[in-house]
Amino acid sequence: MGTGERRAAQGSSQSVHSSEEAGNDRGAKGRRKMERRRRHMSEQNSSAVTPAKEPKQDKEALRARWKWVEHTVWTDPMLRTLETGIKGGKWYALIDKVYEPKNLQSAYWKVWRNGGSAGVDGQSVSSFEAGEEQQLQQLAEELRTQSYQPMAVKRVWIPKPGSAEQRPLGIPVVRDRVVQTALRNVMEPIFERDFAAQSYGFRPGRGTKDALRRVEELLKGGSHWVVDADIKGYFDSIPHHKLMEKVASKISDGRVLKLIESYLKAGVFEVYKGWEATEEGTPQGGVVSPLLANIYLDDLDWLIAEAGLQMVRYADDFVILSRTEQEAQRALALVSDWMERAELKLHPQKTKIVDATQRGGFEFLGYHFERGQKWPRKKSEVKVREKLRKRTRRTNGQSLKSIIAGINPILRGWFNYFQYSKLNALQAMDSWIRGRLRSILRKRTKRKGKAKGVNDHTRWRNRFFDEAGLFNLTAARVKGR
Repeated sequence: MGTGERRAAQGSSQSVHSSEEAGNDRGAKGRRKMERRRRHMSEQNSSAVTPAKEPKQDKEALRARWKWVEHTVWTDPMLRTLETGIKGGKWYALIDKVYEPKNLQSAYWKVWRNGGSAGVDGQSVSSFEAGEEQQLQQLAEELRTQSYQPMAVKRVWIPKPGSAEQRPLGIPVVRDRVVQTALRNVMEPIFERDFAAQSYGFRPGRGTKDALRRVEELLKGGSHWVVDADIKGYFDSIPHHKLMEKVASKISDGRVLKLIESYLKAGVFEVYKGWEATEEGTPQGGVVSPLLANIYLDDLDWLIAEAGLQMVRYADDFVILSRTEQEAQRALALVSDWMERAELKLHPQKTKIVDATQRGGFEFLGYHFERGQKWPRKKSEVKVREKLRKRTRRTNGQSLKSIIAGINPILRGWFNYFQYSKLNALQAMDSWIRGRLRSILRKRTKRKGKAKGVNDHTRWRNRFFDEAGLFNLTAARVKGR
């Protein structure tokens, strides 16, 4: 089956699947095998036909469809081949495009814009910039001569908002971030071409709001039985051999495959613990890690789509929405079986089936969904309040104007993401932040304790803070409507 047919098949799965459930696993596997064979034949046939001269409007349309790619790598002829399908289904001779000077230069600019901390070698982005030309030339030469070796990833632990737990974050050295970015520039279009539509995380032109919009659309359409799934330690437990098999299914350049594997095997370095080998997983924080994570879960995306089920996935966070409890149970069984074969594990406590029309609901991408409404989940509120508390301590010596100027960007950013919450959630946040500011003003009038009671609210009415320039979440929501 060709890419267009496959995507059309997925589109048709948006409707309720037939009551004849695909219970025969052998038959389902056979159909998928036949689809792959048809697609392979289609790509072979189409790659043999190349127009002698492409009209100008076709070229412009081609570039518009792939406007996000790195055009120092992906020329128009390569993009045409990408769309029609390369002969044999695999890409050869890609390493020279990774170390192409223009690609490395573009990759460095992206790393420079993102900034970030130094890795295990202590070199900052600004330090790399001081010798930029020479260092990029050296990287190109090392990649060309196969002498390049990535360094270990620096592991740091960052808190999980609203939890006593911490999660690991990997920080590669700057030069490795540059090469990984150049590698991603080459690899990403090859896999993006065939990624399933229900995958939204770390993909060009897609984001969390698109995923949330799709979830709400399905809920309103009656798919309220939800498989709320959590993959236990996903990024740290992806099996290298299976991941490399999936990458090699579309890339046959052995030097590129070796480069990817070198990142997977580079190990991690942690203060007081030293270097540790990485036998599985791809560190969160690595530039190429999100793409590799999507590549590994792509088979799951298509399995669920071909079963006529509705999944919305953002990286390793996903939900499956069904009309009946029986359908949700079937979906969970399919996922559990796939996870076992993929050598991954579902979190036993965090994976569950819920009825979103009942009390309790489910959480996805920072929101809590329940009984036809949504609002920020508790951890999302804890996270933003922690940021705001640091800037609104009662001992803050800044003027009220300066304090408000400091917290307004935080409030606006939070509102941009959570503006579609039920109104009283925004009202509660407005009330809380005004209470913090009243407490500051109360202390400045030589009164002890937090602001409370009618007197403080009368002295500094809500309008007082509006006139002082405080961003009002509720007003912004009403104005937006």
